[in-house]
Amino acid sequence: MKVVLTMARYLLELSAADYWRAIILYGLNTATYKLALGQCLVNFTTQGKTRVSMSELAEEFFDIYKDRLENGKPQLDHVSRRTVMETIVELYNLGKLTRNQAIEEVEKRAFDDVIPRFHTVYRTPVEVQFYEHTSTGLILTDSLYAVFEHGDSQEFRDELDSRWSLLEAAFEMKRERSTLANDIMRFYLRKGNLARSDVTHTIPVLNGYQEGVCFYCGEKMPPGSIHVDHFIPWKVVRHDEIWNLVLAHGFCNEQKSDALPARQYLEKLIMRNEYFIASNHPIKNKLIAALGDTRIERRRCILEHYERARHVVKHTWDGIRGYNPGTDKFYKTFIRRIYRC
Repeated sequence: MKVVLTMARYLLELSAADYWRAIILYGLNTATYKLALGQCLVNFTTQGKTRVSMSELAEEFFDIYKDRLENGKPQLDHVSRRTVMETIVELYNLGKLTRNQAIEEVEKRAFDDVIPRFHTVYRTPVEVQFYEHTSTGLILTDSLYAVFEHGDSQEFRDELDSRWSLLEAAFEMKRERSTLANDIMRFYLRKGNLARSDVTHTIPVLNGYQEGVCFYCGEKMPPGSIHVDHFIPWKVVRHDEIWNLVLAHGFCNEQKSDALPARQYLEKLIMRNEYFIASNHPIKNKLIAALGDTRIERRRCILEHYERARHVVKHTWDGIRGYNPGTDKFYKTFIRRIYRC
């Protein structure tokens, strides 16, 4: 509750452009609808619209998806399902729906979740609204035009497209079923566990190295905001060995999700484990037993795990332009304000 209240106080201090970036970059996405709606809003500002009927919105939404789906990428974080938009566009391409019929289906079926949930970040409603939803359509607000009428608007457009591409890559990874990936998953499943265990008891040990600083963004973690994260996702390694555990903000952990951290974080993990061994920490023997007797052996062991995981987890957590949490000033400012006391 404290984090949510702090988040609400922080959001009151953001500019309209900051709200927009937070919604696009940090929103939780199980599908790409929020990004498609964001693209519609961008297009409407280019057209100078202030009011948009639901049929106009449906037509724009349909055209965006019709063009986007030409790349063949999935739009949903579910291996055995597709979005309503994927189905509608396919039926249109097969000639089973006319354009008008397809747009009518979009208006009836596509907006129930995305319109009311667009203005949220980290499960918290934001104060600035980029549209008002009425029974007949959307009223575009001055806040939306404030974002896209200044010189940095192209950067925001590029970020939206980059975020969409990153989601498609993540969804595609879940649907790939190569022989090698399956072999790797079976290898770890045989050696690992069927269910997660509670790893919060490792916080004091890991915090001895991190000293209250998030492994991913480098910002302070107030008490109560510390999460234990499996660096190589648990769904791959299926174990809770301490060499693979790091401490992170809940927000950073949520953003990383089941992605594989970028290579610079791998080097940081290797150095962290060597620090514990060199300092004769009580977990030294556990690390040596798990990774090897020498620095070279331990490095090779972690690199092997990482490379195997790359065959299963096809994307790394650095896919959005300017999004590297360790260097992106906007991300770091966002973290500091969320978690300040």
